[in-house]
Amino acid sequence: MYEPCPLYGRCGGCRYDGASYETELQQKESNLKTLFMGGKNGEGPLSETFFSSPAYEGILSSPESEGYRNKMEFSFGNAEKDGPLTLGLHQKKSFFNVLPADCCRIAPPDFCRIVETVQSLFREMGLSFYHKKSHEGILRHLVLRRSATTGDLLVNLVTQSGFHEQEALVNALRTLPLEGRIAGILHTENNSLSDAVVPERIRLLYGEPRLTEAVCGLNFEISPFSFFQTNTRAAEKLYEKVREYISVTPDSLVYDLYSGTGTIAQILAPVAGEVWGVELVEEAVEAARNNAAANGLANCHFIAGDVLKKLEELPPEPDYVILDPPRDGVHPKALGRLAGCGARRIVYVSCKPSSLARDLPAFFWARYQVEKMAFVDLFPKTDNCEAVALLSKLS
Repeated sequence: MYEPCPLYGRCGGCRYDGASYETELQQKESNLKTLFMGGKNGEGPLSETFFSSPAYEGILSSPESEGYRNKMEFSFGNAEKDGPLTLGLHQKKSFFNVLPADCCRIAPPDFCRIVETVQSLFREMGLSFYHKKSHEGILRHLVLRRSATTGDLLVNLVTQSGFHEQEALVNALRTLPLEGRIAGILHTENNSLSDAVVPERIRLLYGEPRLTEAVCGLNFEISPFSFFQTNTRAAEKLYEKVREYISVTPDSLVYDLYSGTGTIAQILAPVAGEVWGVELVEEAVEAARNNAAANGLANCHFIAGDVLKKLEELPPEPDYVILDPPRDGVHPKALGRLAGCGARRIVYVSCKPSSLARDLPAFFWARYQVEKMAFVDLFPKTDNCEAVALLSKLS
């Protein structure tokens, strides 16, 4: 018998606890169709006719609906004022309260065991968490990553300066019975006032500072702060759909914009002429270059910088363009340039479908049509879902 998550309704993550995965997918698909059709007013970029045509390919499920996250960031705090030290997830609609997360359903079991162990260790030591108001205390975050390919784990403790219990942490983790292997343990110092993880100083305490992940037959090194899709096997479905949509030719020029660690670019490179990736985060660009070299892809190039500014540095007249922007979508000025670039096909991958719905009219004005579209569920139990659309140039 299914037992509901004790955090459901209090944690800001899951929305479908207790519902079957089939029911969840049906609800997500219905919501997304309504979004693109413009709700009751029917003023969205796509029509009901489109969604009943072969151009719409439905919603692709995640191979795993629980324990699928390959990265999670946990916070130190307390569940109630003056309560015991808690390592977990932020409570919904609360800036301060932290809920215990050793039972999280979307986290791998190894994550939950590590969280429970680290919380117990630091409680026994009497260590304090960083208070956002007073800016006092030591412990800030615990960032965990897992390779879906090897099961290896990367543990990254984030604290204020002044943390001296590194040896005790390493000993506690190395003796912990886990399904996977702890490949590396890191300590990151972050003295910024922001609640975000800002890596001011990183120290390797044990093992290696990276993981290896295999996607679509290629290997990728994942560093502590590099971006990688949080659901590896569902992301593989997404990338296979992109490869299917783009249909590159051996002499083609491809732009991969907002390329991250270059996963999509490298998946396309073996069947393309040249692929150029642009990514703002320099660490991700460095990782992309290293991964491309390791995979023997000499025709794959990466530039660090803002897409709007770097478009002029790319070889002109691309045959195909891949767009995988952050949640806010494509910058309006960059959108105008891309819509007018003349590419035969543009594949827009959106982690926030409402941004894609907003951006589509700009491509319609430039004489593109949505030839195919699908949704891919990378985030089971949550409201989030990816959308991928193939835009083809009308003659």
